[in-house]
Amino acid sequence: MRKSILTLSVAAALATPGLAAAQAAAAPASPHTVTGNIGLFSEYRFRGIDQTFGQPALQGGFDYAHSSGIYIGNWNSNVNQGAGFAGSNLEMDFYGGWKKSFGDFGLDIGAIYYYYPGSDASFLVNNGVAGDGKVNNKEIYIGGSWKFLSLKYFHSIDDYFSMPDSKGSSYVDLGFTYDLGSGWGVNAHYGMLKFKNVTDGDYSDWKLGVTKDIGGYVFGAAYIDTDAKGDCDVPQFYCFGNGIGTKTKDAGRSTVVISVSKSF
Repeated sequence: MRKSILTLSVAAALATPGLAAAQAAAAPASPHTVTGNIGLFSEYRFRGIDQTFGQPALQGGFDYAHSSGIYIGNWNSNVNQGAGFAGSNLEMDFYGGWKKSFGDFGLDIGAIYYYYPGSDASFLVNNGVAGDGKVNNKEIYIGGSWKFLSLKYFHSIDDYFSMPDSKGSSYVDLGFTYDLGSGWGVNAHYGMLKFKNVTDGDYSDWKLGVTKDIGGYVFGAAYIDTDAKGDCDVPQFYCFGNGIGTKTKDAGRSTVVISVSKSF
C-alpha cells in the first residue's frame, strides 16, 4: 500500500508542471552553512610582517556558520621559523564567535587561537626573560562594519605570540572593500599594533589591493608596507632570519603580494 501511494505521488508531481519545484522551494532552508577556501600567495604577511622570509605560502581553511550568527573555523599556512616560530613551519588558527547584520551594519564578537606545532618559545627573549612552551597567541576581538568599511579590535589575553610580559598587546584593523562590478574589486587596510612592554615592537601597517574574479578564482595584487623597525644593519626588532642563521631580512619592508584563491 505504501509503495502504491508513493508511485501515485511521483506520477502526480510529474504530471503537474512546477509542482515538484514548488514543493522543493517550500522546504525550509538549512540553518547550517559550511564553506572552505584555499589560496596561493607570493608571500605571507601577517599584520604587515613577513612570515615566510619572502617565499610563497599555501593557505586554506574551512568555516561553519549557523543562522543564529554563531560560527567556528580553522585556517592554516606555512611559515618560516625565523619569524619567531623556532622549530615550526606551520601556523594553525582556530576561531569562533558570533556575527550578525543589521541592515547596512554588522557586528562581530569572538576569539582566536594561533598555534605553531613543534615550536619552541624559549627562543623568544624579552628583557632577559625567555618564553615557555610552544609559541601561541590567544586573542579576543570585537568588530563593526558599515557597507564597505570595517573596524576590528584585537586584544591578547596571554603573552602576545609567547613573548614574555606582553599580555594585553592590542591590534586595530581598519578595512575597506568595494565591489566595482564585472568581477573587479578594490580593498585597503590600515592597522596599528601596540606590543606591550617590547622595545621597538609597536608599528603601523597599510595595504592597497585589487582583485579580479575569473570563473570563481580570485586573482589579487596588493601593495603592503609598514613602519616597523626592521633595519638589519643595527639590527632592530623586526629583522628576521631565515631560520638557519645565514640570511636576514627587514620583515616590515614594502612588498607587492600576488595571489590566487578560491572559495567552495
